[in-house]
Amino acid sequence: MASVDAENFRLAVLNPAGRDPEQHFGNADTAPVNVHPPVNFHAYAACTGGAVFRETKRAIASGWPVLVLLRGDFRATARALSELKKAGRITAVSLKETGVHQIAQQLSDPARFARFDKIVKEANGCIATTPEAAELFRAFRREAIAFLPTPYPIEDENWNWAMENRAGIFIGTRELDVPSRNHLTALLAAKKLNDATKEPVTVYNFNRRKGARLIAQIGFARIRVHEKRVRYRAYLGDLARHKIVFQLDRSRVPGQVAGDTLLCRGVCVGGDGAIERIAFPETCGDKRSDNELIEIASRLLRNDDERHVVAERGTQIAQEKLSFRVGRENLWRFFAELTR
Repeated sequence: MASVDAENFRLAVLNPAGRDPEQHFGNADTAPVNVHPPVNFHAYAACTGGAVFRETKRAIASGWPVLVLLRGDFRATARALSELKKAGRITAVSLKETGVHQIAQQLSDPARFARFDKIVKEANGCIATTPEAAELFRAFRREAIAFLPTPYPIEDENWNWAMENRAGIFIGTRELDVPSRNHLTALLAAKKLNDATKEPVTVYNFNRRKGARLIAQIGFARIRVHEKRVRYRAYLGDLARHKIVFQLDRSRVPGQVAGDTLLCRGVCVGGDGAIERIAFPETCGDKRSDNELIEIASRLLRNDDERHVVAERGTQIAQEKLSFRVGRENLWRFFAELTR
């Protein structure tokens, strides 16, 4: 097994049989702006100047260490891992979907559970995007497990969406049919904030008529509803116009809502994702009731100075713990350790 050189370290992220096209990030200092954004698992490749693949042979040909995503029924992951081992590649695995509801659904099938057990034990190591996923991996093996939160290009001015003259509340969740997202509860809480502060509310509704009827029945005084998906950069531009991002998600996900907020140099209130807990410890939903979060949101909507302090503190934490520079260093150290 070849050693991992710090200066030339690149990571191949393999989503076997996935839908995203192959994508190369040639310069780790500047994330591409016209392709898949450098978020979620693409961020692991982007921060190292690596690439995302969907064909195993292409990942092998790169000559780099490989992070294989556990997805679907795990059959494609098992086949990919077998091929990578035969080729002598250093290989770690990671769950592509890590929400509490998603993990429960994936591992409830006995055959899939057995496949997961075998894959996790045969890989050189496991990377978890949440502390909870790390604990899950530790139930199947003891060593070579790391919680490495998805990095964000916080140091790249191409992804700095700071904006002045903000107004309103941006609802960070959008899935009415996933109970742990608590999307309806977040809408009801936003209605209280809307009534008390007169700040307008923005929500993305992808539940079509069902979502539209619920929003109408709640009866917002001022609300903007988007029903069409937009490109990521347009989405960030919309989010950046708001004073706060508000959510009541209890899914223990990696935390893209908070990550998007960081790129906008804003404030995220609520949510218990990994990024929320790291970057917004004073406003996240971990160990806080819905009423506490409504109170925090109300205070920040009224107090510009306090809101700016929270936003600046989140940006500083991100630079220290979640930047591309830190992400690359953590990934290199992890894969270097696997070769010893």
